[in-house]
Amino acid sequence: MGGFFGAALKEDCVFDLFYGTDYHSHLGTRRAGMAVYSDTKGFDRAIHNIESSYFRPKFEGDLKSMEGNLGIGCISDYESQPLVIRSHLGTYAITTVGKINNIDEIAAMLSSFGRQHFMEMSGGGINPTELVATIINQKDSFAAGIRYAQELIKGSMTILVMVKDGIYAARDRYGRTPVEMGKKDSGYCVCFESFSFLNLGYEPEKELQPGEVVFITPDGYETVAEPFKDKKVCSFLWIYYGFPASTYEGLNVENTRYDCGRALAKRDITRGIHTDIVAGVPDSGVAHAVGYSNESGIPYTRPFVKYTPTWPRSFMPTYQEKRNLIAKMKLIPIHDLIGGRSMLLIDDSIVRGTQLRETTEYLFQNGAKEVHIRPACPPLVFGCPYLNFSRSNSEMELITRRTIEKLEGTATPDESILQKYVDPDSEEYANMLEEIRKELKFTSLHYHRLDDMLEAIDMPSCELCTYCWNGKG
Repeated sequence: MGGFFGAALKEDCVFDLFYGTDYHSHLGTRRAGMAVYSDTKGFDRAIHNIESSYFRPKFEGDLKSMEGNLGIGCISDYESQPLVIRSHLGTYAITTVGKINNIDEIAAMLSSFGRQHFMEMSGGGINPTELVATIINQKDSFAAGIRYAQELIKGSMTILVMVKDGIYAARDRYGRTPVEMGKKDSGYCVCFESFSFLNLGYEPEKELQPGEVVFITPDGYETVAEPFKDKKVCSFLWIYYGFPASTYEGLNVENTRYDCGRALAKRDITRGIHTDIVAGVPDSGVAHAVGYSNESGIPYTRPFVKYTPTWPRSFMPTYQEKRNLIAKMKLIPIHDLIGGRSMLLIDDSIVRGTQLRETTEYLFQNGAKEVHIRPACPPLVFGCPYLNFSRSNSEMELITRRTIEKLEGTATPDESILQKYVDPDSEEYANMLEEIRKELKFTSLHYHRLDDMLEAIDMPSCELCTYCWNGKG
């Protein structure tokens, strides 16, 4: 996925930049970087690989040597950034978060304009941030260039551009991911996660709207490109990958997850299902489980704990076989809370199903009587075409699509057939759930209904992207 932090202060900003960027470490796993500008030293930049370490120890040396009152930093899953670019617009630093689905098409178009070239990344692809910079360079101003990028890119793209006078911040044209601003006496910051500036002395100032471009200086900010009308915020922000302390569109993540858990419990009460304990698969299922417990009256318990000092997240390693191994290694059972009990587990989602099946087997091996599973979102039937947070490389890695192939006899069912499998009141949906339940060896399986989930995310459903679940972006 990726996260970012920027600061424009009347004093040195490197301390804020260092810790503000670090607070986004849950959003990316491979690369990180910081770029700063000072009147005395000009532009300075540091980029490190964080696959086998954390942001802080990698950049502590840079914290001591860098200086500047303007800075941008990022955590990235893929490309090295921020980049420092020299063009007819002047020298600037740029970082981006998003996904470009038409990257080859844009690169070919730009190459046809002249002798453009793009540095190849280690994976063989074009660095998307470099491509965005090249798009911006086609225009005579940064505001016009950023707007041009928003118009060309299919997918999503949020952009920070740092020039010697300030920072341009641009939210994706449909607002799929957030851009938040904070303010304190010495200036302003801009970031993905709103909680990232709270401990640094900032107060919430502004949330950019879809496509809005703002120019930020230590003395203030102004909108240099007006927002677009359409909004499609990624619903998964609140369900899974958003940090619990963050607030987007006025809705706190942790509180929204409580509401999701309550909705799951209300459905189970009508089904007559009651277990001895309810637990969340750490960490993203925990808040949902607390909400479920509060509504149902079933005690919230931690039958296993996650060992986090060396592996904070199960999806950190690049290769799926390593992710599964580490997910299993991290969960430490507490036998006294498992043996002889019927348990209800809430996880944020089921993607491939491998990890949750192993977790369930693990609990049965440690004496659990029953293991009921309640994913905190509907069945994932469609791969996300808009963001790079998806944990599957193709739709056929999704357990739902493999199950649909088994039931329909084809890996490419018509859209009308797929829509039957996303309807929670259809026979096809019920058959899919039962096949998944049997394959993963759950006692029972009921996903969060889409209508219940959208009600828990208390904003107009037309402003939310639900593509993963119903194919409607």
